[in-house]
Amino acid sequence: MLIFIALLYVCGASGLIWLALFPTGRALAARSIGGLRALAQRTGAKRHAGGRALHAARDAAALAVRERVVCTVRRHRVLVAIGAPVILIPSLLALALSNPAMLPVYEGSAAMPDEQVAALLAGEQLVPPVSLPPDTFTTAEVELVRPMLVGASRNWGLLHPDFSARLLLAFKIMREQHGYEMALLEGYRSPARQDALAASGSNVTNARAFQSWHQYGLAGDCAFLRDGKLVISERDPWAMRGYQLYGQVAESLGLTWGGRWKMMDFGHTELRLRGVMQR
Repeated sequence: MLIFIALLYVCGASGLIWLALFPTGRALAARSIGGLRALAQRTGAKRHAGGRALHAARDAAALAVRERVVCTVRRHRVLVAIGAPVILIPSLLALALSNPAMLPVYEGSAAMPDEQVAALLAGEQLVPPVSLPPDTFTTAEVELVRPMLVGASRNWGLLHPDFSARLLLAFKIMREQHGYEMALLEGYRSPARQDALAASGSNVTNARAFQSWHQYGLAGDCAFLRDGKLVISERDPWAMRGYQLYGQVAESLGLTWGGRWKMMDFGHTELRLRGVMQR
């Protein structure tokens, strides 16, 4: 995508320089515009004369434009040979020397922002919580918010070790410092399930198979436990307060929190490791 944008810039800059420096370029552009207008008028007048005449007129106009461009380039080939490198070299240098983090699809490794957090991750082996009974995820309240949660995987063993360690530490901090008991709603997600969720509507997810960090065990959807029941909806003030705290904790551990997205997903966190997802 970035290369395509660079090429558009080069073509646009070349055209503007050509029009600015060469009178013949401006004259050619004016004649071309006039020819296209005349062609449009002739086309309107002869619309019912048949498709063959229309295609022939278009081909003739396109051929005339190409011949004029080639003739102009040959006539000013010295200036073109000098101007092309002047335009191309800065663009290529900018592309070669740019920081990868500037790219829109760059998947940077999540650096630890805090030495204390890094020490906690390195020095403490946290154990996943005990699995909740299956009927915890099939109540009417849960199905109202997450209707396809029955087929979700909550197997901590399928998660990437780095992500699992940070998520477990987030659970511990939420419990010990904020009083929120948390539960994993879904971790690893198969490509088939990802496509099924995408097919159910854009209000669920816009990502198809292998476009989500769930397929790599690097994402998790979580919620809160209150009196042994799952509380997912952010309409609950207590849960919404918990999501805000959870977002702060997750980001302090180097995780990306879905609560900051345009399509907000308060219970979602992911660990974007560089080189894992090829978009």
